[in-house]
Amino acid sequence: MRKLMIVVCVALIAVWGCSPEAPKTEDQKAFYALGVHLSKQLSVFDLTTEELKYVQLGMSDAAGGKKLAAEPEANMQKLGELAQARMQKATEKQKELAKPFLEKAAKEAGVKKTASGLIYKEIKAGTGAQARATDIVKVHYVGTLIDGKEFDSSVKRGQPAELPLSQVFPCWTEGVSMMKVGGKSKLICPSEIAYGDRGRPPVIPGGATLVFEVELLDVKDAKTAALQSSPSVKPKAK
Repeated sequence: MRKLMIVVCVALIAVWGCSPEAPKTEDQKAFYALGVHLSKQLSVFDLTTEELKYVQLGMSDAAGGKKLAAEPEANMQKLGELAQARMQKATEKQKELAKPFLEKAAKEAGVKKTASGLIYKEIKAGTGAQARATDIVKVHYVGTLIDGKEFDSSVKRGQPAELPLSQVFPCWTEGVSMMKVGGKSKLICPSEIAYGDRGRPPVIPGGATLVFEVELLDVKDAKTAALQSSPSVKPKAK
């Protein structure tokens, strides 16, 4: 709950109109980045202007040592209920927004839609080994939301990812298993086969459809890789 109160404090800067000038020093930039991060945490409540006024009033009364109109501890359960309700509403909104996007994507030329709901489009055919659901894959990828906002990119990091296909979400396990080394494909993943209703807040909202461009660089058999990583000579017992 301490984290929540910090988030509220940051949000109130905007409400009170007490914005300082743009950050210049490294410390100022770090605190500015903290504010950006915490404001994303507050977004779960999707507060109206009226609701923000009550948050402001509570902070003002507490800071001024006034008698509180509502005790914080007595209202924590209600606050949790509100958070859950707002999150559920946001999840349903994400799913509704995704419907026309998914319908349009499924009609594009060269697209395959599988029984799970995965929408798969080959961008470049691979000529190497085909990935299996039990393999470890080496990939470059870019992940975006349906509005094009990028949330993850191994390309931007400049470092390919190595992932056991048996331990990623179902869309990736299925989609990458359809690829061959050297190939590149687009995977459109409805929330049901991605991060589901929970999402990965604040980066990925609950109910979000995800879009990935994946380039398959290499595949390794998981059992073989495990054996190769084991010590060739076991230490003798003393």
